[in-house]
Order: sequence, then structure tokens, then C-alpha cells
Amino acid sequence: MTIFEPAMFEPWSVIAANLPEHADNAIHTDDGARAAGFDGALVAGVTTYAYLTHVPATAWGRSWLSSGGADVRFLHPVMDGDRVDLVRDDDGDGDGDGDGEHPQPGRVVASVAGEVKVRARFTERGEELADRSGSPLEPIEFVLDASWSDYGFRAGDDCPLYADLGVAHPTSWPRLANRFCHEQLVDGAWIPVRSRIAHHGLARVGATIRATAVVADRFDSRAGERAVLDVRISSDGSPVASVEHEAIIDLRP
Repeated sequence: MTIFEPAMFEPWSVIAANLPEHADNAIHTDDGARAAGFDGALVAGVTTYAYLTHVPATAWGRSWLSSGGADVRFLHPVMDGDRVDLVRDDDGDGDGDGDGEHPQPGRVVASVAGEVKVRARFTERGEELADRSGSPLEPIEFVLDASWSDYGFRAGDDCPLYADLGVAHPTSWPRLANRFCHEQLVDGAWIPVRSRIAHHGLARVGATIRATAVVADRFDSRAGERAVLDVRISSDGSPVASVEHEAIIDLRP
């Protein structure tokens, strides 16, 4: 398995911004976020993930898009207008296996003013996610258009890879997991908290996408009720991604 060598990693910064399509989740508007106890609009987690994918996409290119993996955890909200700095995660991922002197391979953080907001671990070869049983949700099916390829560009990422290949941006897969949550599980403000993603192939613009999901777990937490989804996605009948996705679906103020 290829890992991030120092020469492969290029630190990168961007000003976080919400896209218009996220206004249907009130947490991504100033009024809705303040009603939930925040100071202003939270940037969509999938947009923050789009920024993080700049690192493996520029380091590994097509190989990561077609067969790589990611494990991303949202620790604190990123606010609209924040400057987000992507740097190597020299302290590990919070599980005690990093000592600051031996950076963990493939680990990247998104920080704002020095505070870590998101941690991610990327691999050029994704780990297969085991199927989980649970309550099935209604499948989602649609034809992939350019809005699923240029998502990163619209959010502020200048990586040209997706346009050059004419394929779905890697945010497409947690976006679909979010769509299951938004359309079938929640009524008000909600927040994604983590995703494990495995890529199985490329999805080209014009392909028919079919996504299925089950609710593998539901439980209560201090922040509200949480759900864990197992999502499977195909493009023209061939598997392209699997996602284990956890979100707070009933957010407590």
C-alpha cells in the first residue's frame, strides 16, 4: 500500500463556503444554526470533505478515485467564511498511536486558526466494508450529471482531475448518504459526524447511479439521536462505492 511520503503531501488552504443547495438543511443557514445554538451557519460536512480530498486526489490521482478509501471524522463545525488549513496529522487520529515525531501515514487534518476541526485517514487501496443488516430505506436512482463532477470546483477546490476524467467527485458518495438522511430520516437540523468510504470504481457523467441503504443502528447521545447507515452505490450496474455513515439526525440545542 502506498502511503503519503513528505514529497507527495502538499499543504493547502481554502476559505470555506456553503453552496446554495445546502440551504435546505437549516443548520447551513445563519438563522437555522443560531436556533440550534451556534453563532452562524455551519459549512456542510460534505463540503469540508471536498476540501480534504484535495490531498489524496493530487497525491494519488485516478488510482485513489477508483480504488482508494477514506475515514473522516468531524470533531467540530467549520463555519461559513473560515479559512481551512489542510496539514499532515502529525499527532495521529486521537487514538493514542501518534507521538508527534512519527507522522501517521495518510492522515490529514482540517484546522481553523490552529484548532483541529476534522481528521481524515486516506489509503490508496480502500478497505472492503462488511455488509451490515438493518432497516432498509427507499433506494435512490438518477442519472449522474455534471453537478456531481464539479462539486469540488464550485466549493473552492481547484483540482482539475474530475473535469479531466469526466467522473463523479468523491464527495458524491457521502452526499448520497446525506441524501438518505435528509429525505428519509430527519425533519429539522441535523449534522453528519463520520464516514468510512471505500471506492470500487469510477462513475462517469451520464451513468445511471443506484444507491441502497439500511439503517444499521440508531442510538441516543448527548447531542441527540444518531443513526448509522450502510450505503451501497453502483454506476450502470457496477459497484463504485460503499459508505458507513453516521449522523446526528435529531439535534438537541
